[in-house]
Amino acid sequence: MTHHEHPDAALVRRAYTAFTSGDMDTLGSLMTGDCTHHVPGETRFGGHFKGRDNVLGMYRDLDEYTGGTLRAELGSVLVDGRGHAVATHLLFAEHGDRGIEMPSALVFTIIDGKISDIDECVADIEELDSFYSLDG
Repeated sequence: MTHHEHPDAALVRRAYTAFTSGDMDTLGSLMTGDCTHHVPGETRFGGHFKGRDNVLGMYRDLDEYTGGTLRAELGSVLVDGRGHAVATHLLFAEHGDRGIEMPSALVFTIIDGKISDIDECVADIEELDSFYSLDG
């Protein structure tokens, strides 16, 4: 973190901290009510989750699916000063006897100091789908 961190970068860092610690109340307070998270892939975790409650519900489902092992190790946060931020991270999760580790990024749209849109990008959509489609 730099001395002159942009407020949008600070917001994204707070969101990552809340997500990583499972603090959905704080995370929800950083989003607009109509926030949408766009997730790549064809599984139940892929698609467009519209509305803060649906986004947070998807995060809770991911936490349950991964037995609490899902984490995003934040790399860098880049901002344009016009309401957009890009955060890179390394995604880790386990399900059953299988794990995944994948470079990923989130592209945020920020309006009036709150996250209004999240576009998720991953290194390998097919591998992510395979992981999210495991039984047992």
